[in-house]
Amino acid sequence: MMRFLVLIACLFMAVTSCKKKSAANPPEAVQLTFPEENSECTTGVSLGEEISQVEFRWGLADNTETYELRVTNVNTGTVQTIVSASGSAKLPIAKGTQFSWLVRSRNSEVEQTVSSEEWYFYNSGSRTTFAPFPATIESPASSDNVFKDINNEVELSWSASDLDDDIDRYEVYFSVETPPVDLIRELSSTVTNVKVSVTSDTVYYWRVVVIDEEGNKSDTGVYNFKVL
Repeated sequence: MMRFLVLIACLFMAVTSCKKKSAANPPEAVQLTFPEENSECTTGVSLGEEISQVEFRWGLADNTETYELRVTNVNTGTVQTIVSASGSAKLPIAKGTQFSWLVRSRNSEVEQTVSSEEWYFYNSGSRTTFAPFPATIESPASSDNVFKDINNEVELSWSASDLDDDIDRYEVYFSVETPPVDLIRELSSTVTNVKVSVTSDTVYYWRVVVIDEEGNKSDTGVYNFKVL
């Protein structure tokens, strides 16, 4: 009888343990704090003529054990990563260069990871002029499902910034193919939206290129949406 009761107790504990593990909550996304979005970082500690060490900071997230910081050199595409258990980490990066960065939240109880927003910044250096930051897509967001208006159109909108404040124009590429190669509009720096003709039950791809007065360019990369 005793052996039977012990067996039942073990089975109960095993089932309870499995339930707890399967019920583990996924990690949540962090809020980035520094370097600030679309800014110049001037607080790096110089490690020589070409490199400085920058401290990246973010808020802690619920259900998260570790944070993977990913910093990308926009010019070369090189990605540097480091894992931290706190809300900050330091990396040596090139001076006078534009970078993007994000943080992935991880929890060993689940396979799912969650990424923060992606922010862009310049690491301070000897350069005196700056290429514009990639435009921020406002609508439609990537992979959105949208409805066309009574004129069978959808409005595309974005915002952009440049440390030199010398954005000259925008090029908007839009098509049913990816990557979109059809230049449909070239707009002045004061216009950050355009309406496009669409058809129901169709997926469209679009991107925006920002060009400053010196001819420097930045590209949003490809976004898509489906017209219902």
